[in-house]
Amino acid sequence: MPELPEVESIRRGLAEHLVGRRILGARAFGTRVIRRAPQGLAPVVGRTVRAVVRRGKFLWCDMGEDLALLAHLGMSGQFRVDEPGEEESTAGQRRHLRARFELDNGLLLDFVDQRTFGYLAPVTFQATADGQPGGAGSKRAVVPAPVAHIARDLLDPYLDESALLDILGTTRRALKRVLLDQEIVSGIGNIYADEMLYRARIHPEATALPAAAAQALLNAGREVLEAALAAGGTSFDQLYVHVNGESGYFERSLQAYGRAGQPCARCGAPLQKITLGGRSTTLCPVCQVAPVG
Repeated sequence: MPELPEVESIRRGLAEHLVGRRILGARAFGTRVIRRAPQGLAPVVGRTVRAVVRRGKFLWCDMGEDLALLAHLGMSGQFRVDEPGEEESTAGQRRHLRARFELDNGLLLDFVDQRTFGYLAPVTFQATADGQPGGAGSKRAVVPAPVAHIARDLLDPYLDESALLDILGTTRRALKRVLLDQEIVSGIGNIYADEMLYRARIHPEATALPAAAAQALLNAGREVLEAALAAGGTSFDQLYVHVNGESGYFERSLQAYGRAGQPCARCGAPLQKITLGGRSTTLCPVCQVAPVG
């Protein structure tokens, strides 16, 4: 599933093409993509995109007047933008096409989703508890109502870091499970949780951390997310691509995730795979010492 670097890369690509553009037409292909939208996509027709915003793994187009087009990519959702004249040779033949938007400059915006877990929904806004901007790409102090429970992420300038450090210092849950909880800190999934724990030399099953270790974990998380964002995210296959069809290349820099059995880059010990909370987790048994008891 796309995580923060992948979704933010897509947000930036969409913002480049959509901000200031009016939607002339919207069509869903099948009902699954609009399963959370009783009115379908009709409410966004005629509206102009004011901003493209992200909170955690959610994206939305701010249409003004308390309306947003919310998108969740699921496991394989993609947005693809076609230049004028390309639709007959590419978009017209595109497999797994779930929705299409016609823009006022002739571009087509397609939502493609092979596994169909993603969805689109016109939704209303809700004020945030802290009254600060709603997410990356927005100056509004609101978020779409279905996203109100999602926490800020490690790259959000309005993140309450002290509160997050308190949680990391007192939790009785395994730290990897805390990092994956989108209501505590958003945007982190299996890939980047493994990477930040490895970089901070913290075992995924560890619980409450001393203050210095908790701060080191957050610092490692920011480093990993910023590096992945600079690389355009992680693409293992064509299920995740940017709006222009290009893949991210952070896979080349992964030090833990997916490398079970390979040598640790620090100590040379074979990396180990365990299962935690139903998810596979990769760690170094030497550098990431298991908690006692």
